[in-house]
Amino acid sequence: MPAHHPVGHLVHESAEAALPARRLSELVEQAVRCTTDCCGASGVVAEPGAERPAAVTHPDLAGLVAVQLRSGDGPIPAALERGEPVDSADLLRDERWPEYRAMALDSGVRSSVTLPFRRSGLTVPLSLYSFRPGALEDAAHGPAHALGDFAASCLVRDRSYRAALTELDHLGTALRSRPVVDQACGIVMHVLGCDADAAFAVLRRISQGTNRKLSDVAAGVVGRRGRGLERDLAALLN
Repeated sequence: MPAHHPVGHLVHESAEAALPARRLSELVEQAVRCTTDCCGASGVVAEPGAERPAAVTHPDLAGLVAVQLRSGDGPIPAALERGEPVDSADLLRDERWPEYRAMALDSGVRSSVTLPFRRSGLTVPLSLYSFRPGALEDAAHGPAHALGDFAASCLVRDRSYRAALTELDHLGTALRSRPVVDQACGIVMHVLGCDADAAFAVLRRISQGTNRKLSDVAAGVVGRRGRGLERDLAALLN
């Protein structure tokens, strides 16, 4: 199970999962390189209500991760629940997690340790594997811990950055639609003889009642210059 094997991803990546998966790929490959007697690694990003992108350093490990996420039984689910490292010094003698244990031994894995890193509602369980029993006893305090810590912080920062971009996009859309909304408000004010706040409330009620965007409603009012809308607009004012 060579550590330099290309990284495999366990799920078909959506655009939202692609960036975390790339960050995980870097984490697992670096963790293998800096951990003595480590034959492979896997990483998962877990946060409420979101898909769980994952990366592994060898295809055999994909099954090990998948069986745990599917069954909810294994060191990864245990680490997610407890928020602390979960290890197995010798899977040949460890009777926990039967399905995971059988698959690991079939792949030649004799020991493993899973280190969970939590940041702002996001958890990154980093799992290290070895062909030798008892080989990963110090991994929780080694370079892999620092790498996992850093990766979790980067993933939270990436999430915040994506949220900021989304907010900017929404703001840009709102700014682009503002002129037509202002025009429509002016027309409604003229037709109904009301103030700006009342005119905007009328447009918003139309938007909500017809399940149309406010900018689309405004464009319709502007396009008709308010003609033929007097009765309908007046009814919404009351």
